[in-house]
Amino acid sequence: MKALVFVFAVALFCPSIAVGDDGSAAADTPNIVFVIADDCTFRDIGCYGGQAITPNIDKLATQGMRFTRCFQAAPMCSPTRHNIYTGQYPVKSGAYPNHTHVEAGTQSVVQYLGDLGYRVAHSGKSHVGPASVFAWEEIPDKKNPDFARVDGFIAECESQQTPFCLLLCSNEPHSPWNKGDASQYPPREVQLPEYHVDTPETRRAMSNYLAEITYFDGQVGEAMGLIEKHGLAENTLFIVVSEQGNSMPFAKWTCYDNGLQSAMIVRWPGKIEPGSVNPAMIEYVDLLPTFVEAAGGDPAPVLDGKSLLPVFAGKQEHKQFVFGEMTTRGIINGSDYFGIRSVRSERYKYIWNFTPDVEFQNACTSSPEFRSWEAKADAGDQRAADLVMRYTRRPEVELYDVVEDPLEMNNLAENPEYATVMTQLRLELDQWMVRCSDRAQQTELEALEHMGAKRNARAKKGKGQKKKE
Repeated sequence: MKALVFVFAVALFCPSIAVGDDGSAAADTPNIVFVIADDCTFRDIGCYGGQAITPNIDKLATQGMRFTRCFQAAPMCSPTRHNIYTGQYPVKSGAYPNHTHVEAGTQSVVQYLGDLGYRVAHSGKSHVGPASVFAWEEIPDKKNPDFARVDGFIAECESQQTPFCLLLCSNEPHSPWNKGDASQYPPREVQLPEYHVDTPETRRAMSNYLAEITYFDGQVGEAMGLIEKHGLAENTLFIVVSEQGNSMPFAKWTCYDNGLQSAMIVRWPGKIEPGSVNPAMIEYVDLLPTFVEAAGGDPAPVLDGKSLLPVFAGKQEHKQFVFGEMTTRGIINGSDYFGIRSVRSERYKYIWNFTPDVEFQNACTSSPEFRSWEAKADAGDQRAADLVMRYTRRPEVELYDVVEDPLEMNNLAENPEYATVMTQLRLELDQWMVRCSDRAQQTELEALEHMGAKRNARAKKGKGQKKKE
């Protein structure tokens, strides 16, 4: 399984990058390598203050720039990956349910960089469609990058002096957590977050999950090693991202920061200051415009993000607001419909739950861990009962001060002191939804239309199953 790295080689600030008369990129055009994790809560990574042992990722942070406020638009795998590769927000592209696809004819990283002379290759987890849009060179492996074949691909591009964009997409630490050395994390010693109920099942799950993050960190090391082996480190922008949060409560499938915020570390010798930390608010949707501009092109107007080149150069601000969306339609064991939208400013997070009368369900609520929470609540534990209720029964509106309350435990929506803040954030959210042609509940009800027929049937069949997607 291959890490959460983005090796993203580009002469970001080199105006000398040019495209030849035949449309091919000049020999000095940088390479782009992207490696992404799967269901990894950013707070759990070592250099983000987490307890997971991640020496390779931590080393990368000393060599490059660590972002403290990077966000994605959806807390699920498929919408997130479509978001990155198309540079469009999920509802706008149509890829907002989990098992989904964009319309044929949509432009992706393949077309944008292919037109600039790049070979675009992918290895590992895909979870996007249709194949005509994502017509990259496939370096096959069912779920994780095949580093031996990736090595050959890099060597071939090097011999041909052809720039490449390499997408290395891990399946870790997605459940089931069955890789890595869990003995490094004795269940009795692991630290549980404030928003978890302390049960033996939860501790065992956390132990196994942390072990798989360390396993993933080894993949990051493999990716770094290949770039160094081929002598490409100086001309490679290397990005590590963690994707959405893990599949335990209050992370994946939610619009809390644990679901939408991501680790992102970028190394680029000579272009990025080693050991730097950047608080700029950025989004995954900004990555494709960055790739295009770094490769010498002009980002297309259809792209929703903004190039990160100035941020890589040290600028400490990028966006005032970041946005999120979630739908339970089409996910395994999900509520028939439960739409969520969110907007986050520097200080506050506003969350709109479309159907507060509906119970919030997903694969997490049918897991052994969550069932142990329910059992403890039934036995009279008030804290367990409060957390179970908070997860499954949502008010229509939630508001959090993410500076004073980063774990989003204290809902301020009923406090009249924040009425002006809520009005301002709701206006920003409404305007974003209009730009994305998002019609709120109607868009949720249409979600299944955006899924492939087989995956749609599989999702419906999965009701009541324990499998996590």
